[in-house]
Amino acid sequence: MTITTAPAAPTGFFEARLPRPRGPLSALVVRVLAEPPGAFPSDLIAGPDPAGWRIDGLAGADPFGEDLQLALYVCYELHYRGFLGVDPSWEWDPDLLKLRRALEDVFLAALRAGVPGGGDVFAVLEDLLVEDPDAPGVSHHLKERGEWWQLREYLVHRSIYHLKEADPHAWVIPRLQGQAKASLVAVEFDEFGGGRADRMHSRLFAGLMEEAGLDPSYLYYLEIAPAVALAPVNMMSLFGLHRALRGALVGHFAAAEITTAPSARRMAQALERFGAGEYATVFFTEHIEADAVHEQVLRRDVIGDLLDREPGLAPDVVFGIQATDLLEERLGTRLLESWRAGRGSLLADLPRR
Repeated sequence: MTITTAPAAPTGFFEARLPRPRGPLSALVVRVLAEPPGAFPSDLIAGPDPAGWRIDGLAGADPFGEDLQLALYVCYELHYRGFLGVDPSWEWDPDLLKLRRALEDVFLAALRAGVPGGGDVFAVLEDLLVEDPDAPGVSHHLKERGEWWQLREYLVHRSIYHLKEADPHAWVIPRLQGQAKASLVAVEFDEFGGGRADRMHSRLFAGLMEEAGLDPSYLYYLEIAPAVALAPVNMMSLFGLHRALRGALVGHFAAAEITTAPSARRMAQALERFGAGEYATVFFTEHIEADAVHEQVLRRDVIGDLLDREPGLAPDVVFGIQATDLLEERLGTRLLESWRAGRGSLLADLPRR
């Protein structure tokens, strides 16, 4: 492929439709949102004690599975752009928030159980700077031997976040003070294009999808994105929407910025290997330099100032870093195991061209 013209800006405003359920929990959420707000269907909740609802399908649910992750994603999306035909008033419905909290409790408990924890923030950050040469990841594979259909699949997985890039991190801004707030806003300003809509990272990713022959519409691929692609975005929303988890959100943001620059360089090289031009690679080349700077700002000015003010948040920052690594490793394993077996990694195959 050879790209010689800039991708056109999207026209209109796309509204995603509610996805098809993947089990009883997501079916419950989708059914609820099809009802008028304020009329929570009481038959969906079982249990004699209104203060301790027993939600059918929650007991024994896989916290990282398709059903729970989709249910949680749909609940969170009400705080972003919502869904076609769903009344915006559902966003703050107390019964729906109670349901969402039950889903969150399962997910959060699994994240905490899946990481070692600790309180040495900067030791954990230093570990992220060292790549294991014996465990090459997705970007290594795509750079060296990946196929075009695999790269397109990768873009679909990442579209679940990158088409709303940096939105979840904005929730933490009012929860910070002083230099930590000012510096995080400076990083966010870059993420949102420095005041230019055409340079917003979400728009650059949409242009990359267009050049790869994919639909750049917001959440267009939600139906076929598996739980491993939803979980990292759910984690961001979870951390961002709870003030008590502000340290975890800052830790996640720092981990993402530290690990992005090297992988972005490899992704740009992968695209170049397929003959892509500057308009296809700009999303990744933009991140090579920007995230190298952002890493330093987040380490020194955001985390440093945050912990000077609130040293008790150190374990939460560590948790956010480690939880990010956990979910990224799960996604990478899914992709590489699928591709090495010659099969697609999505819930439905894209045309292999």
